[in-house]
Amino acid sequence: MKPVELDLSTLIFVVGTRVALAFGVGLFVADHIPPERRRALALSLIGIGAATTIPAALAVFGPRRAVTLTTEAPDDVFEASQR
Repeated sequence: MKPVELDLSTLIFVVGTRVALAFGVGLFVADHIPPERRRALALSLIGIGAATTIPAALAVFGPRRAVTLTTEAPDDVFEASQR
């Protein structure tokens, strides 16, 4: 398996979509909530989880972007602070 590095926001997005999908399925089979409310809530969560599956997969398996982090301020910011 190929290792994948994700930034924190992408990781939260991917995990959140999986949680919504799993929680929706769990609600769908649970019987602690009245059936009408449970069905509406479960289908909403399943829909959100399913609709965000493709963007989440693209975020993880799509083309990689090179990210360069610098610790120095750009020259124009330094010059603006000198004024």
